[in-house]
Amino acid sequence: MRDFKKLHIWQRGIQIVKAAYQLTNMLHVNEKYNLISQINRSAVSIPSNIAEGSSRKSEKDYYRFLEIALGSCFELETQILLLSELELAAPSLIADILESVKIEQQQISTLMNKLHS
Repeated sequence: MRDFKKLHIWQRGIQIVKAAYQLTNMLHVNEKYNLISQINRSAVSIPSNIAEGSSRKSEKDYYRFLEIALGSCFELETQILLLSELELAAPSLIADILESVKIEQQQISTLMNKLHS
């Protein structure tokens, strides 16, 4: 069993969750059951799947949970890009969270490649 709290990808995932919640708290309440809910769930899914995968004994199982976390990163990226396209949030806030999400995607992919080789 791995200590997921020591993983940089988990720590960055937690920071992404905080940033996502801060961003969605600024959105209009009309988006509560649409983008706000989707963004928050996607963000929470990233560190949650990293943590759950860390409890798995086999590398194959761990890899699968990392795949899910990576998928959640891409889902979150899409939702943040939608905020940008719809001009629902400040460009600087969008740029900051997108940068963190991109780094997270790269780091998860790197770990997956290490497990797969």
